[in-house]
Amino acid sequence: MDALPDTQTSMAKRPCPCPYQIPLLQSTPPPHHMDLLLESFLALSDSPSSSSSSSFSIDLSFDRLLESRASSDADQKLLIDRALQLGSDLLEAAKRSARKHASKHNSLAWALPPDLTIKVFSMLDTQSLCYAAATCSLFNKCARDPSCYADIDLTTVVPKVNNAVVSTMIHRAAKSLRSLKLGIVPGPTVTPGSCQTPGSCQPLVYTIKNSVDVSNFSWNDKRSRQGRESSILTRSCLSPLVGDNAAAGTLLRVLHLYNIERMDNTSLCGALSACPSLLDLEIVGLHVELRQTLMSVSANCHLMERLFFESSKIGRDDSLKSATCIDLVSNCPHVSSLALRGFKLHDYKVRILVKGFWKLRYVDFSTSYSITGAFLWNLGSSVGGNLLEVLILRDCMHLKEVEVARILTAVLAGDFKSLRHLDISNKEGLASEGDWYERCYKSRFWQKGLICVFWLSFQLKEVTLELIKCLTVGKIVKSVCHHSSAVIHQMLLFL
Repeated sequence: MDALPDTQTSMAKRPCPCPYQIPLLQSTPPPHHMDLLLESFLALSDSPSSSSSSSFSIDLSFDRLLESRASSDADQKLLIDRALQLGSDLLEAAKRSARKHASKHNSLAWALPPDLTIKVFSMLDTQSLCYAAATCSLFNKCARDPSCYADIDLTTVVPKVNNAVVSTMIHRAAKSLRSLKLGIVPGPTVTPGSCQTPGSCQPLVYTIKNSVDVSNFSWNDKRSRQGRESSILTRSCLSPLVGDNAAAGTLLRVLHLYNIERMDNTSLCGALSACPSLLDLEIVGLHVELRQTLMSVSANCHLMERLFFESSKIGRDDSLKSATCIDLVSNCPHVSSLALRGFKLHDYKVRILVKGFWKLRYVDFSTSYSITGAFLWNLGSSVGGNLLEVLILRDCMHLKEVEVARILTAVLAGDFKSLRHLDISNKEGLASEGDWYERCYKSRFWQKGLICVFWLSFQLKEVTLELIKCLTVGKIVKSVCHHSSAVIHQMLLFL
């Protein structure tokens, strides 16, 4: 009987602050134990009156745990780190559960089924699609559908898109990609050649001088050089078109590239080789050679319909050869809109292009050097050039006064029957016949009173005829007249 109390006393044990007991906290309890533990922990009162007392009691309990279970500073630090990790895990679990709850609520509250939601998202522009994808998990899941990225437009006014963003969107689109627009566009622009403003000649080449002030952007802002570099597109921005067996570029129809300074001929030509279905190519401000680009288009893009190319260095690119023009005309017979702005072009090369593309309706050679206007001789009455509706030769420094007279005489004779817009304005005046340096601001045939007769026949009952008069100050005056289809119309313009 005396031994019994000694035995009971020896079986009673107090918590021992030995370090070997601390790793036991690392073991993961069974699931039901974890559930009970969380339930007990979350059962703490959270009422406003007792919230402070609960927080205070937790502090005291944790302090007692540190004093009783950890004898050294290292052990106490280990317990504190574990408490922080456990609190972080619990916080992340609560956030995930909140997102799941919100997603379930949105799926019940959102009236449209996923297929119609995807259809709506596919009609949004790229920036709006990104905003919608960041709203909730339901929208994010719908916004990842490839059809939502069929038309990618990442053009910006200031550099803020990098290669990673472009690559992600192209990979999401995969074979659904139909249109891709990248680069820096200085301010709001109107697509050249559009029917709304056929005479648009807005310069699209981006420089710091002609950039607009958007959101107080400055190259000398507080961002580091690394931050600025991460928002600049490089030559590899088009590499996703070539990867995966060129799947993304297979059905691409529209490719517009604006002022990507680091783009080179090799990268651009490699991307064009992966786009056999390309119909619309617009290149502005890229440091690439005209001849190599047209050779790549001729070799790979046989369905091309619209070609717009604006040089980054006005008047310096003289690389175009006659053989390149002949190959382009032979391999791309469907071109109906051609714009080569800012290049050093000669009349005989331009004539090959204009006369060879028998579907050509829109021509823009603005700010091009060496063009005198001789390429238009006897062009309006022959196959190739007779379907021209828009002819823009704005600010062509070598455009001669006598050639302009021949153009208008040809119109008077009945050629260029489809021509509706003619722009020969030049702020530096027209070149005289004998001396290029002698500029003409008030031509002799203006003073005599030129009579232009437009013989036009239409199948519509009401038509709109836009007559454009080039004044001596280089401006455009538009006169709109309505006529009936039952008669031949004869308009007299006395300047």
